[in-house]
Amino acid sequence: MVLSSPKVIPSVTTHLPLSYASPWAFVESLYARFLSIWTRSFTLSLIGGQLLSMCLTCSSVMTTELVQRNWVLPSTQTFFTYLSLFIIFTPYTIHRYGIRGWGKLVFRDGWKYFLFAAADVQGNFLAVKAYGYTDLLSCMLLDAWSIPVCLFICWIYMRTRYHWTQILGVSICIGGLGILVASDVLSGRDDHAENRGKGDAFILVAATIFGIVNATEEFFVRHSPLYEVVGQIGMWGVLINGIQALSLERRDMALASWNGATIGLLAGYTASIVIVYSLAPLLFRMASSSYFNIALLTSDFYGLLFGLLHFHYTPFWSYFPAFAVVILGLVIYFCHATPEEQGEWNVQIPTYVMKTTRGGDENANADQTVTSFSDHERYERPDEFS
Repeated sequence: MVLSSPKVIPSVTTHLPLSYASPWAFVESLYARFLSIWTRSFTLSLIGGQLLSMCLTCSSVMTTELVQRNWVLPSTQTFFTYLSLFIIFTPYTIHRYGIRGWGKLVFRDGWKYFLFAAADVQGNFLAVKAYGYTDLLSCMLLDAWSIPVCLFICWIYMRTRYHWTQILGVSICIGGLGILVASDVLSGRDDHAENRGKGDAFILVAATIFGIVNATEEFFVRHSPLYEVVGQIGMWGVLINGIQALSLERRDMALASWNGATIGLLAGYTASIVIVYSLAPLLFRMASSSYFNIALLTSDFYGLLFGLLHFHYTPFWSYFPAFAVVILGLVIYFCHATPEEQGEWNVQIPTYVMKTTRGGDENANADQTVTSFSDHERYERPDEFS
C-alpha cells in the first residue's frame, strides 16, 4: 500500500508533421520538425547526458592515473563512492521519513535495494577487472552491449514501445562508436591484451549487469523519491562492497601507497561517480535509462580531450566526425517522441512510512503524515521535492 497521488505526466509537445506535397514543402517541414525537437526538456536531457559522460571520463582518467601508480584496488576504490552516497542521502531520507519510517523501509523494501546494490557492486568490480585483461578497444565495443540489454529490460518493466526512429538513433550512435574504435586502430592505440577471452567475458557480464541495473533504477525512480532510492543504494553498497574489499584486498590495502597524490585521485574519482549517481536518476525521469546509455558513447571523445591535455595523445581526424555522428544519433532518438513521452512517473511514499508525533497513534495521524511530507506540494512541483 502506498500513499497515492495523481500521476505526474509532463505536458507533451507534439512534433510538427512532415509535408510531402512538394520537395520544397518537405524540406521546410523537415526543418520545422528539427526545430520542434529542441524543447526545454530535450535540451536539458542532451546537456545532462553529456555532463554525465564527462564525469565518467573523469573517473576513467583518475583510474588510469591510479593504475600507473600501481594502486589497483577496485573494491576499495568504489567503496568511497557508496559511502559518500550513504552519508549524503540517508540522513535526508531519515529526516523525511523519520527514524521509524526509515527502519520500516529497510525492513520491508530493503531486500530489493540489496539485490540492486549487489548487482551494481559486481558490475563495477568486473568492469575495472576487465581492463586488466583485455584491450581498450574491446572494452569500448563490448560495453555498448548494455544498450540493447537496457532497451529489453525497459520493455519488460514498463512495456516501453520503441519507434523505428529511436532504433535508428541507437544504431547511428553505435556507428559513431565504431568510427571511434576504427580511429584507435588506425592511430595505433590498440593496447596489448593479457588475456583477451577472460577480459572480454568480464566486460560482457559487466555490460549486461549495467543494462539491467540502469533499467531497474529507472523503474525505481519513476515510483519512489530519488533520495530514498540513492540512499538505499549507498547503504547496501557500503555493506556489500566493504565486505568484498576486506575479503579480497585486505593485504593489498596495507601495502598500497596512501600518499597525497593517491588520496587526491581517489577524491576526484569519488566526486565524479557521486555526481553520476546523483544526477543519472533525474535523466532517467526526464528521458530514459536507454537514452542515458547511448549518451555515454561520447565519453571516448572526451577521453581524447583529456588525453590531448594530460597524456599528450595525437588525435586522429575521424574522432571529431565520430562525435558529431553520436550527437546526431541522440537527436534522431527524439525525432519522433519527445523526452516527455518516454514514460510517465508517479512518485509515491509507502503508507507504512509514517512520521508521527511523540506518543501519537499512527493510524489516527495518517492524514497528518501526508501533510508533514508535503506530498501535495511535491506532486505539483516534483523537481523540488523528489
